[in-house]
Amino acid sequence: MPEPVVGSTADGAIGGTGAADRTTQGTGGGAPAGGPRLDQVRRLVTEVPGPRSRALLARQRDAVPAGLGSVLPVYVTAAGGGVVVDADGNSVIDFASGIAVTGAGNSAERVVERASAQLARFTHTCFLVNPYESYVAVCEALNRLTPGDHAKRTVLVNTGAEAVENAVKIARSATGRPGVLVFDHAYHGRTLLTMAMTAKNVPYKQGFGPFAPEVHRAPMAAPFRWPTGADHCADEAFAQFAYQVDQQIGAGNLAAVVVEPIQGEGGFVVPAPGFLERVFAFCRERGIVTVADEVQTGVARTGDMFACEHEGLVPDLITTAKGIAGGLPLGAVTGRAEIMDAVPAGGLGGTFSGNPVACEAALGVLAEIEEGRLVERAGRIGAVMLARLRALAERTEAIGDVRGRGAMIAIELVQGADDPAPAPETARRVLAACHAEGLLVLTAGTHGNVLRFLPPLVIPDHLLDEGLGIIERAFAGL
Repeated sequence: MPEPVVGSTADGAIGGTGAADRTTQGTGGGAPAGGPRLDQVRRLVTEVPGPRSRALLARQRDAVPAGLGSVLPVYVTAAGGGVVVDADGNSVIDFASGIAVTGAGNSAERVVERASAQLARFTHTCFLVNPYESYVAVCEALNRLTPGDHAKRTVLVNTGAEAVENAVKIARSATGRPGVLVFDHAYHGRTLLTMAMTAKNVPYKQGFGPFAPEVHRAPMAAPFRWPTGADHCADEAFAQFAYQVDQQIGAGNLAAVVVEPIQGEGGFVVPAPGFLERVFAFCRERGIVTVADEVQTGVARTGDMFACEHEGLVPDLITTAKGIAGGLPLGAVTGRAEIMDAVPAGGLGGTFSGNPVACEAALGVLAEIEEGRLVERAGRIGAVMLARLRALAERTEAIGDVRGRGAMIAIELVQGADDPAPAPETARRVLAACHAEGLLVLTAGTHGNVLRFLPPLVIPDHLLDEGLGIIERAFAGL
């Protein structure tokens, strides 16, 4: 078992403005007045997972299907700032944010206040029966914040997969066309249609077919693994995409092209520069709706409010979820008014879609982002992580690529300097070493050989530094 460790509580050097080490929230100039308080330290008092978590895991195995697993089965009793505290009293550094959900903070002050007040007023009416102002306010905010100065509309749903499915429904209704095109390494969800849109078979698709029809796939301009090299990636990937649409599918049969501006489960693949810009221009010429799936990349995660802004992209439709409501279930489709309005009355919505408590939580998240300047904070986190991890890669043959934007960074592991074959076993060993030292990280990638890092945007500087140190030690121990 590792020795118990307590991290420094000194302010770091990457632009935090103090006091985040004393509280669950923020990088701002003082501890928040409300909400739970957690020491912002890494502390191991047992092995990870400890005895209480192991006992709870035994109960889980008797009550929950085997198909539902956990990356690190430590049972959480509290979380906030940059730490997760488990049932055994261990405090681990959070480089996962619930898969990009709690970017603005776990139990963030403004989220807790707004959601709690709404719980006291009413929990539900169903917007389709009796509407409420908070739903409209969230839609207004997304219409304002998403790229483009055109007239927009937003519909609220419950999850990211539901947002993607509704985007496809809307595009089909607006164009009268059936086809949808997605890309290699894509992940869009686990429902019937989004499973068909997702690329990776195991564990997302194996044994669950047959899948929804009229889903087509094109190569992603993934620079690290492009067969002829990164310099040719954008041109060749676009040529293959254009040929496939015009000659194999028929542009007149294609309702939408759906793309993650940075691929999430696919391994944090940042498309080659210029590729998506050409794809979007091609689609505009042919009347194909462009859909940016920003479920994982959106809501300040990448150092812009939305990842497509890094390349100046203005999608026709944009999907959000994950980080939008601080952990409460909420998703959205935002898009051009004329496309959104093409769906007949009654064609959109659902019983729980845009629940009022989740809407209030979303308004709290947006306030945290604005007042905490979390977009800028994400950029600073990314700059620090990229510098440290690229330096690590220079002395570590197992690291083939370091990539990402903002607080969405990944390293891809290979067999060696002269062998770029994926190394999923190395990824598992590094993952286990990080978990044993009290750092929560995730894997990703079509081959399972990518370590991805999604720290909360409110993580204190000293915990970010300490977490990177743990990663460096894990590689030194290979």
